[in-house]
Amino acid sequence: MPSRARRRVALAVLAAPLAGCAVWRDPPQTAALVGRAPAGLPRRVELDATPFFAQTEYHCGPAALAGALGAAGLAAQPETLAAQVFLPARQGTLQAEMLAGARRQGAVAALLPGELEALLREVAAGHPVVVLQNLALPVVPRWHYAVLVGYDLDAGEVVLRSGTTRRATLSLRTFEHTWARAGHWAFVALVPGRLPATAGEASMTQALVAFERVAAPAAGLRGYETALARWPASLTLAVGVGNTLHAAGRPRAALDHFERTARRHASAAAWINAGTIALELGQRRRARDAAARALAIGGEWNDAARALMQRIDVRPRPD
Repeated sequence: MPSRARRRVALAVLAAPLAGCAVWRDPPQTAALVGRAPAGLPRRVELDATPFFAQTEYHCGPAALAGALGAAGLAAQPETLAAQVFLPARQGTLQAEMLAGARRQGAVAALLPGELEALLREVAAGHPVVVLQNLALPVVPRWHYAVLVGYDLDAGEVVLRSGTTRRATLSLRTFEHTWARAGHWAFVALVPGRLPATAGEASMTQALVAFERVAAPAAGLRGYETALARWPASLTLAVGVGNTLHAAGRPRAALDHFERTARRHASAAAWINAGTIALELGQRRRARDAAARALAIGGEWNDAARALMQRIDVRPRPD
């Protein structure tokens, strides 16, 4: 029977190849980026002007959010944000609160694709990225928010505003591991009128719909108009423009816009919106035409179109 020391040596020899493989192999996204950078992606970028707020205990979320908002030109202090987004019972901030906190400060918070390349392209476009990391193990997580502000593909590093460190460098492979353990979650906070470099139509539409609920109508309108210019075939974005025009006190512009949208998309919903605004403006003939067009299209909006037609047919009472 081998001695205890010899057994330890044997176990160490058996474990060595596995440990070596785990330590030295780059994760897939890092390997692809370092090996051959995608076209149009600079090798090195750092957004040195991004504000830094050293976090206090459990307040990495408010500190990271304040830095991202400051970079977008929206001044916010971690202490103020903490009152809005920090959950004492959880000793931290959930992702939903981070997004909602950004919106309450006037930013459109857009989720990014779960790709390391997307994060680097946002930084290259001048947009700091709020990232969620798991700095421990999947089974015993230690969640942490930081702001990605730079990268160097030749050095294989990223630069973060993280914790109490203004310029924290981390190897790309380590960053990818910690980010992957947190579900590849990241977002940018931008003023309405600016679009992320990598966010798709669906994620941007979702971000704007959520932003519209809390934003001033004029700010929502800027966001929708900018997105519609990039994705002109989107019915949802077009309806968003019409809704925010109306909410901003421009009903005639909203009516014209909804009629154009309804014709382009053969949309019963847009015709109903147009008819409702026309009736509000006292243009009953125009309202009736819109309701009739909605009924002609049919489908799920039939009941709403009939209800609108009934409202139009009710004679106004004399004063």
